[in-house]
Amino acid sequence: MEQGETSRRRGDGNPKESSPFINNTDNDKGTLYDGKNMALFEEEMDSNPMVSSLLSKLANYTNLTQGVREHEEADDDEGAKKKAVKSPQMGTFIGVYLPCLQNILGVILFLRMTWIVGTAGILESFIIVAMCCSCTLLTAISMSAIATNGVVPAGGSYYMISRSLGPEFGGAVGLCFYLGTTFAGAMYILGTIEILLTYIVPSAAIFKATEKEFEAAAMLNNMRVYGTGCLALMALVVFVGVKYVNKLALVFLACVVLSILSIYAGVIKTIFEPPDFPICWLGNRSLQNHGFDKCMKTEVIDNMTVTTDLWGLFCDGPSLNASCDEYFRDNEVTQVQGIPGLMSGLILENMWSTYGPDGMLVEKINFPSKPATNTSQDMYMPYVVNDIATFFTLLVGIYFPSVTGIMAGSNRSGDLRDAQKSIPVGTILAIVTTTIIYLTCTVLFGACIEGTVLRDKFGDSVKGNLVIGTLSWPSPWVIVIGSFFSCCGAGLQSLTGAPRLLQAIARDGIVPFLEVFGHGKANGEPTWALLMTAFICEIGILIASLDAVAPILSMFFLMCYLFVNLACALQTLLRTPNWRPRFKFYHWALSFLGMSLCLALMFISSWYYALVAMVIAGCIYKYIEYRGAEKEWGDGIRGLSLNAARYALMRLEEAPPHTKNWRPQLLVLLNLDSELCVKHPRLLSLTSQLKAGKGLTIVGSVLEGTYLTKETESKKAETNIKSSMTAEKTKGFCHVVVSSNLRDGFSHFIQSAGLGGMKHNSVLMAWPGSWRQSNDSQCWKNFIETVRETTAASQALLVAKNVDSFPTNQERLGEGTIDVWWIVHDGGMLMLLPFLLRQHKVWRKCKMRIFTVAQMDDNSIQMKKDLQMFLYHLRLNAEVEVVEMHDSDISAFTYEKTMVMEQRTQMLKQMQLSRTEREREIQSITDESRSSIRRKNQIGASEPGTSRQTEDNQEDEAQLIHDRNTASHAAMNDKADATPDRVHMTWTKEKFFTERNRNREANANIAVRDLFNMKPEWESLNQSNVRRMHTAVKLNGVVVNKSQGAHLVLLNMPGPPRNRGGDENYMEFLEVLLEGLNRVLLVRGGGREVITIYS
Repeated sequence: MEQGETSRRRGDGNPKESSPFINNTDNDKGTLYDGKNMALFEEEMDSNPMVSSLLSKLANYTNLTQGVREHEEADDDEGAKKKAVKSPQMGTFIGVYLPCLQNILGVILFLRMTWIVGTAGILESFIIVAMCCSCTLLTAISMSAIATNGVVPAGGSYYMISRSLGPEFGGAVGLCFYLGTTFAGAMYILGTIEILLTYIVPSAAIFKATEKEFEAAAMLNNMRVYGTGCLALMALVVFVGVKYVNKLALVFLACVVLSILSIYAGVIKTIFEPPDFPICWLGNRSLQNHGFDKCMKTEVIDNMTVTTDLWGLFCDGPSLNASCDEYFRDNEVTQVQGIPGLMSGLILENMWSTYGPDGMLVEKINFPSKPATNTSQDMYMPYVVNDIATFFTLLVGIYFPSVTGIMAGSNRSGDLRDAQKSIPVGTILAIVTTTIIYLTCTVLFGACIEGTVLRDKFGDSVKGNLVIGTLSWPSPWVIVIGSFFSCCGAGLQSLTGAPRLLQAIARDGIVPFLEVFGHGKANGEPTWALLMTAFICEIGILIASLDAVAPILSMFFLMCYLFVNLACALQTLLRTPNWRPRFKFYHWALSFLGMSLCLALMFISSWYYALVAMVIAGCIYKYIEYRGAEKEWGDGIRGLSLNAARYALMRLEEAPPHTKNWRPQLLVLLNLDSELCVKHPRLLSLTSQLKAGKGLTIVGSVLEGTYLTKETESKKAETNIKSSMTAEKTKGFCHVVVSSNLRDGFSHFIQSAGLGGMKHNSVLMAWPGSWRQSNDSQCWKNFIETVRETTAASQALLVAKNVDSFPTNQERLGEGTIDVWWIVHDGGMLMLLPFLLRQHKVWRKCKMRIFTVAQMDDNSIQMKKDLQMFLYHLRLNAEVEVVEMHDSDISAFTYEKTMVMEQRTQMLKQMQLSRTEREREIQSITDESRSSIRRKNQIGASEPGTSRQTEDNQEDEAQLIHDRNTASHAAMNDKADATPDRVHMTWTKEKFFTERNRNREANANIAVRDLFNMKPEWESLNQSNVRRMHTAVKLNGVVVNKSQGAHLVLLNMPGPPRNRGGDENYMEFLEVLLEGLNRVLLVRGGGREVITIYS
């Protein structure tokens, strides 16, 4: 059971998704098929069930309800708690319409709607409401299409988004939706506390300001203290008894509906009998009606004129001669009705906006008054003022949360009798209903309520009553109590839903650091997720201002809705075969319009909050992409990638890339060991250093055999290669081919790897370092054939010798050089490769040196100037050196090297001896060769005009090393096919014994006679092989002299001989050429220019 839980947590949280159908058939594999009618398919019944069986499972499918239930029933046998599977019975009205209505209508309507109408005016408020409601309506259309495109088993809106847009977007948007829901909880709690402390029990405030300017700060502190306590209480209720929250949902909904009905009833009543809520103006300024009962400066009592409480607020004392405020002295007070009624004609006065800065006095427009010259004391007077600066975009951000909640129906999809029918109808009807409510309320508020009262956010001018409550019937307390319980219920619902959303994301396994939140109590309650939600909610409560929290959650909800529209538009435009929604009234243009509207509203509301929300979503996206679990959900983004890739491939096919766009697109040919692991992982390191994630990289290997017998090994090898690629940070594609032999497999790779215009143009492979010791000559034959095939295919070839000594990606090479030996020009690959390597941090500190070889007829000084100018035009920084190689006589060392090479080849071809005999015979021959060279060197040292003794000693040492390797190779090879062009001397037993006896003679002139005896043998050698060996020896000496300490040597790779008989000699030439060098990269161009001096 624990294993199952672990796998479910690591998976995508939905066990049904492992099969393309709803129920998997793994449990039925043991069932035998006894029928005769379908005997032809009986062997496939284990994996492919009968259609009748599948339909039966579909018919019996029931979705577990997604509402939280207490797991109170225990299994008597196992003692484990189980969920009771109930048949979903909810219809459209109860299951979708009413929950959406409850979630959409809420705190903003009751606490801020009148203020928005008064500040923005009826016209601009109408535009705000229309924009926001249009956004949610278009989003609901897109959501309906997604929700009806198959069964939505769990997760509601998060499930729809993530399965439509993929794990990266799904995780990012899911977390944005979670943050939006969490901050919504904070907003509802702040609304609850505001209603409690402002309208129900103002005396309960802990912090009380003695001065008017400190009232706002005291209120914020009260909100923080009471909000934190309320959050703790609500979190405790959710933790202990969540079932009561669900049962009380209907009560909370009834409060909302009754409050709305009381508003409409009050509007109708104002036509006949407006409510009595007088307000007091001083001049044209609205006064806070707290510290006085009568709206007059003085009154006559018993024929005496006495001052009122209002006088005391503006004057030093109660006497008529007291010093009073200038504005109070110059203007009269006026008492008017705050709710004149629907027929009062206020609609025209309240049509236009009245924005202003923080601290601006709320004044009656176009009402006569005498302005004061000194306004410094106005902030201390009991005027109604703006508590924040107001402007259009701010009001959009504050209002938008009042239209969220459209996902409530889709979140309950498991409880619905027919989700695919109920979700679209119920959601769209709820949005239409709430839109009508909001639009009519906008007009009715502006037509019934005085403008100064509308702009009075906290109802100070109507004796601290909730402004919307003054309009309601039969009593303002209907709205106050109804909105209080509505906000409580909405807060509890947010604290119930948000942790489950976080738990669903965590159990999907796409965000590794969230896995801890997938755990919970034994009955499935998300304990850790609830704690995290409470912590984030507390951040919102510490902000303490409803007007500051509302734009934050607007951003997260808008981003969520944006991606819902994007998902629908993508699926529609891509026309994926599985996109078959039952809801037909959608179009990609509507989805794009909704997406554009969401984006516009984000930046209209608050451009900096919008940027922060996008950065958060972007970081989550990149984190999931970099570290998250690999998921394949058949999402639309993958479909978009496929379409984009197809389009790009078609464009690439039109013409070959220009030289300026050329970069090595690598095919890396790997060898595997007996465990099917990569034999040379440093080859992948070199690939990543050369490519740095750019361009195409195809990593391939070949297994011998047939695919039917090697399928398991092939998949294992591919997995191992991918693991090595991940470890070496090599970005590319991997493929393992099973072929009858390695030769054909690598040939198929070179011919057919890639697709369309996205094909490789270079092949990277390792030098077969053990070709001499190998028992099978196919090792080096395959290598040479690969060289020939890359040339025939016009592809560049890179061969890394001693590849295991190349640096890893973690190493940082210090000061050193990358030496390029430019012998022949074959497209400029030698120039380009060091530049690409130096882009990587491993090689960044290395300097580039270019060597070229001058012959006797060349002007080396001019060559150096020309090469420096060429590199200048190529924009490459490199040191240039021209090495002069004078013509010289072919040394005895070269002749002996060539002779031993040819002799060994001929010997292995002719002698049919056992391995033991062959090893003994070859050892004797090579011993004689060494002694012959020693005698020859002794004579050469005594004659004038001969080479220096030190040089002979070096040649002697090199000969000994080479012969030792040659002997080892000859001992291990069973056969060899290569035959030189002309060999006139063969080693026979008689010649061997003759030579051995001759060497044993103690004669002073023996060396001279032996030298002259060997001369005819030298002259009979294949002169082509002698010249090639001479080139290899001389060039090797020069390269070793100049570049032995270099970090890397790049060298032109000579081509193989046209006559296949000399293939083994070709390998010897390359071995001699590279002898004494540590890291070497042989480069052979593809026959086209890859670097240019032009811009």
